Amino acid sequence: MTAITPEKLLEELRRAAGVVTGIAASLSEEDVKAPSELPGWTRGHVLAHICGIANAMARQLEFAAQGENVELYDGGYEGRTRAIEMAAGHTIDEHRADLEAALDRALRAFGTLDDAGWQTPISFRGGVVFDGGLALWRELVIHATDLGTGRGPETWSRPFCEGLFTFLAARVPEGQRFVLQPLGLPAVPLGTPGGRSTAINGMLTDIAAWLAGRTPTLGSLRATAAADGVDLPELLPWPAGVPATR
Repeated sequence: MTAITPEKLLEELRRAAGVVTGIAASLSEEDVKAPSELPGWTRGHVLAHICGIANAMARQLEFAAQGENVELYDGGYEGRTRAIEMAAGHTIDEHRADLEAALDRALRAFGTLDDAGWQTPISFRGGVVFDGGLALWRELVIHATDLGTGRGPETWSRPFCEGLFTFLAARVPEGQRFVLQPLGLPAVPLGTPGGRSTAINGMLTDIAAWLAGRTPTLGSLRATAAADGVDLPELLPWPAGVPATR
């Protein structure tokens, strides 16, 4: 798999933030009220969530720099949900302003890090700042797709998809083994060695989208077990106990 360095991750974060702000710049007042790709959420909900996770991750880094650990969201998961519902109905100008401020805050926090800073412990998943950067990258890229403006999973990069494979290995049910076989690339085994094996064949982005609970857009997925075609297997929830689609 393609290795991601802190320098490359910062570059990807900036690129992903630019994509999200570009999408927001193209939305009208009616667009932001329309349904997103996430059940029960408008595009306004998705934009509010992106702002929330960007501010939350910046907060992790700001406190970590002072030697302190705080929970990801101020007020915990309930606080996160309240903030999204309160902001979802904002005007498009308010969403754009909130998004610019939140992303600028997060990018400044990551942009000032030295080598040691990327390895500073944070409370998020009991990891370090680098893990937080990977998480924000996932949030920005996936939720850019969730805004439902035509930027689907087919736009996800190889390093991004491969990172998702690693992170979402936790979605493989116990006792099962998935062998991901993206077209033209090495196979990626996930799950329990020796467990019931299912091969998932298709384009890289289609496999990543399926594993992330999103709709594959290239129509290439095929699952086989013992050389026979089977239905795609069920997946466990998204890691960390939050809704799999959000």
